[in-house]
Amino acid sequence: MTKVYSSSVIDAPVEKVWLHIRDFNGLPNWMPVVKDSHIEEGLPADQVGCIRNFNLNDGGKIREQLLSLSDLQHNFTYSILESPMAVKNYQATVELRKVTDGDRTYIQWTAEFDTEPEEEAGLIELIGIGVFMGGLDSLKKHFVEK
Repeated sequence: MTKVYSSSVIDAPVEKVWLHIRDFNGLPNWMPVVKDSHIEEGLPADQVGCIRNFNLNDGGKIREQLLSLSDLQHNFTYSILESPMAVKNYQATVELRKVTDGDRTYIQWTAEFDTEPEEEAGLIELIGIGVFMGGLDSLKKHFVEK
């Protein structure tokens, strides 16, 4: 099983960051690579089991299912159902923690998945740096501008 881990610190309180990212359909608001998104079957975006269907700026299409969401623990977990990436059994978690020094937020984004050995290094870089760090950097920029 391949594992990817990215983390950062955002200069904003955990409650504000959580409100910005907890919407499972809100990727276009903070992920630069996402063009648009919708929740299938009109379900609420915070209902465990709902499926988000989104398009990437490069034309790719991804479907992901919300597996868990905790307002108390400030985290959510999802799986990929369909993707142009060569991943199987993909599950990822986004977690926030309060940094008491300066009322900031520690955020980590982790994923585990199966892939062919020859695909592993490229996918670790694509997901860890291109997707996860791209999203985390976008969040940091969003809260600096506020």
